Amino acid sequence: MEYLHTMVRVADIDTSLAFYCDALGLEEMHRHESEQGRFTLIFLAAPGDVERARAHKSPLLELTYNWDPETYTGGRNFGHLAFRVDDIYATCERLQQAGVVINRPPRDGHMAFVRSPDGISIELLQRGPALAPRAPWSSMENTGSW
Repeated sequence: MEYLHTMVRVADIDTSLAFYCDALGLEEMHRHESEQGRFTLIFLAAPGDVERARAHKSPLLELTYNWDPETYTGGRNFGHLAFRVDDIYATCERLQQAGVVINRPPRDGHMAFVRSPDGISIELLQRGPALAPRAPWSSMENTGSW
C-alpha cells in the first residue's frame, strides 16, 4: 500500500492558493479540471518533497474546488485519505472479511471507498491500469456515504 494524498475542499481557489502556496510555501504540481464533474483538482507538494512528488514518491495535498457553491459544515471540507493498492479486489475482500463496509465498491476495477471507525473516508486506487470488472464487485451498489 502507498499513501497518495489528502484531499481538502476549498471555497475559493485564489484565496486558497495564496495561503497554501504564497504563505505556506507549497508548490503546485499539477491541476485537473472536469467540465462534466464541475470541479477543479489542484495537487500541491511541500518544498522538500517536490522532487520526490515529481517521481510520484511523495504524498500530495489535493485541493478540490467544486464549481457549484456549497457551504461546508461538519468537517465536509476535509475529503479523504487516498492509498494506491496492488489489487483493489483483494484489498476490498480483506477489508470486508474484517467487517469493514465497502461504501463505494470497485465496480470499475479502479476505485473504492471505505470509512474508518471514526468516519474518515478512505479512497483505494488500483495501482496501474484498472482491473477488469469482476463479480461480485461489478454489480454492488453504494452503501451509505463515502
